[in-house]
Amino acid sequence: MIEEKVLDTIKKYNLIEAKDKVLLGVSGGPDSIAMFYILNKLSKELDFEIFVAHINHGIREEATDDEQYVEKWCEKFGVKCFVLHAKVEELAKEEKLGVEETGRKVRYEFFDKVAKEVGANKIAVAHNKNDNAETVIMNILRGSGSKGLCGIEAKQNNIIRPMIELERSEIEEFCEKEKLEPRIDKTNFENEYTRNKVRNIVIPYIKEEFNPNIVNSLERLSEIMREQEEYIQEETEKQYKNIVISEIKNDEDEYNIIVLNLKNFNNLPIIIEKKIILLAIQKLFGTVKKIEKIHLEDIIKLCNNNIGNKYLTPNKNLKIVIKNKQINIIKLK
Repeated sequence: MIEEKVLDTIKKYNLIEAKDKVLLGVSGGPDSIAMFYILNKLSKELDFEIFVAHINHGIREEATDDEQYVEKWCEKFGVKCFVLHAKVEELAKEEKLGVEETGRKVRYEFFDKVAKEVGANKIAVAHNKNDNAETVIMNILRGSGSKGLCGIEAKQNNIIRPMIELERSEIEEFCEKEKLEPRIDKTNFENEYTRNKVRNIVIPYIKEEFNPNIVNSLERLSEIMREQEEYIQEETEKQYKNIVISEIKNDEDEYNIIVLNLKNFNNLPIIIEKKIILLAIQKLFGTVKKIEKIHLEDIIKLCNNNIGNKYLTPNKNLKIVIKNKQINIIKLK
């Protein structure tokens, strides 16, 4: 039973506990409506409360019908529903971002806002096992490192994914069996975006020509990489504590300079050196998005060649200064 699988996932990753307030991101498609249906049932058994957030992206003609469909289900279950009307395509042009990236940004900002409003401590999204496979393939195509091979995690801060161990076909069969009649986003069958090409062309081709179980194979790869990444992250944090000299904050209580011991840094394995640099940058900026492999390699070369005073500016906001046998990682803006 699909409900039992979801319950097993919840228990395995400790996704939901008694008295939790969980905000569900519900588009009206098969994955999210099945999640809504199942979590509404489990909420009584596990003693947690649910709310629903829906975004009308203002892109598809059927968007209003999707919105009304979700609202009807919320009304049926007596669940409070929050709806955002967004003009994603216009925002994407204004911010010079892709439509997919902008849509994701809008969604999660809205989820955070509603979660604060209702006091929800968890946000549930309906990614499934196929979504993970697509993400891993896309990350490989981008030349991602080990972190990208971890795929989509079941739990990431306050984001939970109770459907992550289900295949898309299982969810669709469940929707049919329970007569949920989910909304179908026809744009999922158009190959304009990279994810759709991977979903509709690449994975079916791999299944046909190489490995019919590619989705499960990539899930196993993700599990292995997550275990390794978890260990490396623990080691990185331990070594960071050993070599950090100071973490200097500005008047707004934000980190703007991190100082590391140069000699101790240079004695570490290169993988830990890279991870420590990324950890420091994450502390300064809250993200490592604009830091690429070449930047890390240049910073490590600078640290290894520790003669005299030197500096490097990987981008306009970041400066690395080697001085007095110390590594100064400086946030410029």
